[in-house]
Amino acid sequence: MTRHRAVRWGVQLALMLALLSTSAFLMLRDYIDNDEELFDEGRVTEVVKQGPVTIGDVEWKLDSLETYTTLVNDEGEEISLDDKPAGSVIVVAKMTVKPLDGLYMKENGFSCTASLRDDRGNQWQTKQPFKFALPTYCTNEDQPFYRNKPGALAGVYVVPESAVPHLTGVVVQNLSERRRIILTP
Repeated sequence: MTRHRAVRWGVQLALMLALLSTSAFLMLRDYIDNDEELFDEGRVTEVVKQGPVTIGDVEWKLDSLETYTTLVNDEGEEISLDDKPAGSVIVVAKMTVKPLDGLYMKENGFSCTASLRDDRGNQWQTKQPFKFALPTYCTNEDQPFYRNKPGALAGVYVVPESAVPHLTGVVVQNLSERRRIILTP
């Protein structure tokens, strides 16, 4: 009789564990598959070699990713970056950006951002060097952007020199589409 009771207790325990795991999955399913939550946590949705890729009514293409110790302007004078600490380098991402139909543009410009990312999850935002040869933002009065016409854009980033071998590419994203794309060189 004790053997029968032990088997029955084991079956009941297995059934209870199955029901608990099923209910846990059903409760957490919304969080596991929640695109908004995953986007907020920094998940990359696509990896594209150079591009072009369209996201948020803007077509992006990564032309090159180069590392420098200093930047110079057209006259050969050094461009200073105020927050460039010792042991850091400058990474310039040259990109082609084309605003498409449907994009809100004001005074020949629009809002655009592209950050630099490495394989360890670090991310750097662009700097705005004064007198750089290419525009570093998409609302440049001297070099305006026009709808359906490609324009040059430079992302200038200050990163630790130790991060350079780990750089994966430039990240463009769109919150309403829940897309985050890495353009790799």
